[in-house]
Amino acid sequence: MMTKADVTTMIRTKMREDGVKWADIAAAAGLSEVFVTSACLGMNSLLPETAGKVVDFLGLPAEAAVVLAEYPTKTFPQTIPTDPCIYRWYEITGVFGEAFKELVQEKFGDGIMSAIDFDMEIERVPHEKGDRVQVVMSGKFLPYKSW
Repeated sequence: MMTKADVTTMIRTKMREDGVKWADIAAAAGLSEVFVTSACLGMNSLLPETAGKVVDFLGLPAEAAVVLAEYPTKTFPQTIPTDPCIYRWYEITGVFGEAFKELVQEKFGDGIMSAIDFDMEIERVPHEKGDRVQVVMSGKFLPYKSW
């Protein structure tokens, strides 16, 4: 029985062998690069039709499409990340998280930004002091309700 980890390994192998980029896979799927990458890494699911497009594009076995369409268990390590790129996100949250919360609540009220009704784009932006990583996130505001 194939697992999400197995499919991720197959995808990474095809990427390495064929020089495929995440943007290529996303274009074949017809969805955003961030979402498709997340689904291929096992943290989201694709609709069966979209999973089939990814599998066909990469030349993977048909069972891989079934696995890509399965609902994931969204678990991740609860320890401080040590990979420098991921750690920076952790650091940004630690340093700016409270400010983010304060500003969201000041502008919208008591609630949160959805990570379900959500999208994100990552772009490279040229800059005289060195290229910048530009991250644009957009999530639906979800107010807490009284009951």
